[in-house]
Amino acid sequence: MTQELILRRPDDWHLHLRDGAMLQGVLPETARHFARAIIMPNLVPPVVTLAQAEAYRGRILAALPKGAAFEPLMTLYLTEGSDPADVAAAAASGLVKAVKLYPAGATTNSHSGVRNLDNVMPVLEKMAEIGLPLCTHGEVTTAEVDIFDREAVFIDTVLDPLRRRLPDLRIVMEHITTEEGVAYARAGGANLGATITTHHLIINRNHILVGGIKPHYYCLPVAKREKHRLALRAAATSGEGSFFLGTDSAPHVDALKEHACGCAGCFTATNTMALLAHVFEEDGALDKLEAFASLNGPAFYGLPVNETRMRLVKHELPQTFPEKILTEAGPVTVFDPGFPVHWHVEP
Repeated sequence: MTQELILRRPDDWHLHLRDGAMLQGVLPETARHFARAIIMPNLVPPVVTLAQAEAYRGRILAALPKGAAFEPLMTLYLTEGSDPADVAAAAASGLVKAVKLYPAGATTNSHSGVRNLDNVMPVLEKMAEIGLPLCTHGEVTTAEVDIFDREAVFIDTVLDPLRRRLPDLRIVMEHITTEEGVAYARAGGANLGATITTHHLIINRNHILVGGIKPHYYCLPVAKREKHRLALRAAATSGEGSFFLGTDSAPHVDALKEHACGCAGCFTATNTMALLAHVFEEDGALDKLEAFASLNGPAFYGLPVNETRMRLVKHELPQTFPEKILTEAGPVTVFDPGFPVHWHVEP
């Protein structure tokens, strides 16, 4: 029996598009379903200034398929050399919607990130003053901390002290992966939000390691134990305003994923909405999908919700997703959930 779900067109509050040939190849996958996306600035070199953000936005718009209605929401990469005046000008321009904090060495192209938070306090103080959100990759990178504990330690040693120091600073905990992250976001008040990815709702660390290493499930933050995945599911399907969709869809060519030192990232832009419908239906929460994908994010960022609608239809036969997106940079493998998906995005 056919089921139908109509919701406001969703937004993606954490997206990697890369640049050049990769941008050209993967942008249509996001623009097909999403109205807007917060664009990550970890290019080489990173997007640090307003001028660089303007130029990158221009390249994104030039790469859009003809007739696509998609708005890139730009971010700046926080470095220890970032200029508070330039950050304020970027916010005043309306083009830049957030600044991204990467602890140095935490993930792909994060080597220009912050090593000492004290060195960026003038920027953070200006952001608190003007209401510009800080998006955090919430992991410590010190060698003595186990990779599965990096998020919880970041909350205790970096995030909570920062919020006590600057209570007016608006912060997004990006791609949370733990019970601790869920609990902290839930208790954080109006100035704290959290994004949850599609893949962290579906996989736990067993999916990466049991039966052989699965490089296309490897991501950072790495997937955790099953109890953490279930906590994320409960948060995403709750409808609570603290939680909203940020896919962290991160394209890498197969040659760099299937490698002795493979890149971190899952590419989910192609099938996220169908996968979310499956997850939310499984948890008896289809009525909460619109809040997670279309309403909570705009509310946190102070933006209007989208007026256009998306139609999701459940069919008896499962959907067939492309295994790979072929780009001029090389093939990119689409995230495989490991189960049949009967929901389709339809006109």
